[in-house]
Amino acid sequence: MTLPLLENVALKGLQCLDAETAHRLTVLALKSGLMPGRRTSADSRLAVKLWDLTFPNPVGMAAGFDKNGEVPDALLKLGFGYTEVGSVTPRPQSGNPRPRVFRLPADRGVINRYGFNNEGEAALRRRLDARPTLNGIVGINIGANKDARDRVADYVSGIFAFADMASYFTVNVSSPNTPGLRDLQGRAALAELLTGVISARDECTAKFGRHVPVLLKIAPDVTDGDLRDVVEEVLAKNVDGLIVSNSTLGREGLSGSGPAGEAGGLSGTPLFRKSTIVLARARKLAGPDLPLIGVGGIDSAQTAWTKITAGADLLQLYTALVFRGPGLIEEILSGLSARLEEHGLSSLREARDANTEAWAAEAL
Repeated sequence: MTLPLLENVALKGLQCLDAETAHRLTVLALKSGLMPGRRTSADSRLAVKLWDLTFPNPVGMAAGFDKNGEVPDALLKLGFGYTEVGSVTPRPQSGNPRPRVFRLPADRGVINRYGFNNEGEAALRRRLDARPTLNGIVGINIGANKDARDRVADYVSGIFAFADMASYFTVNVSSPNTPGLRDLQGRAALAELLTGVISARDECTAKFGRHVPVLLKIAPDVTDGDLRDVVEEVLAKNVDGLIVSNSTLGREGLSGSGPAGEAGGLSGTPLFRKSTIVLARARKLAGPDLPLIGVGGIDSAQTAWTKITAGADLLQLYTALVFRGPGLIEEILSGLSARLEEHGLSSLREARDANTEAWAAEAL
């Protein structure tokens, strides 16, 4: 059997299982080597240089898949340009009770309410220390424990725990499944958080000699005023980039079939429009220089291209793989190369922002 056919059979088998079990089996398959690496496009035009990093291509695995840093190298071998582990909290936590993740096949979406389930900083550190090499770009997404008395201190703990090895950090204040976490997107709370995190990063820069980029991941469920406040604080505190966006609490556009009424964050195809509008508005507010990562509903080369033309420097996906499998990575990369060829462009940066104004003007 050819690799695509084997993957299709495996994908259909996984979809017969409950979503969380299927996720765990996929991680174990990657960990064991049962899921082989793939050859993907080596088009130098798809490379993206940001900070002191060169991403071989713009497509990354979003946080949430490899929470405990079990398979970063296996994911890179699948063709991702980079991957992001976590979210990790200082102490282990089990998250919310099962079932807590639900597929919406008719809508190509997923609802989850995991609640930052992870094995904690110490376990993640042991796994990352055991990597055979530090090749490849591996970001670390940091969060706060549900019962934290001082959430800023939890994020600062993540910086100190991984500053010597993280390619970049993502400060996740946008999960809808930890009570009160999104309150950290409010201007006063965000200013305090970013001050603490950037101060810790700068202390680590002096110690280790590398300025590790810090990005902020935000929710799509923000008002224009809140988004303006977020971007102004990001610029004022010299945060290195924004990730737009996490899952949504909204249920717009769902067919109503399946477990659409379950509580939690909605990701996948139904999130594409809202997240792309917020991305474009963030680009307009931030200007051309702040790096933005576009996330939400990317399930094809066309949606990936749309995110870039709306203002994204890099991309992340996760949910689409539940329905499409790893062959989607090569499909997206080949499609992006074809679009560069079609438009006579030599880099993705030349395509970025081409449709920012149009997407920013769309009604939410």
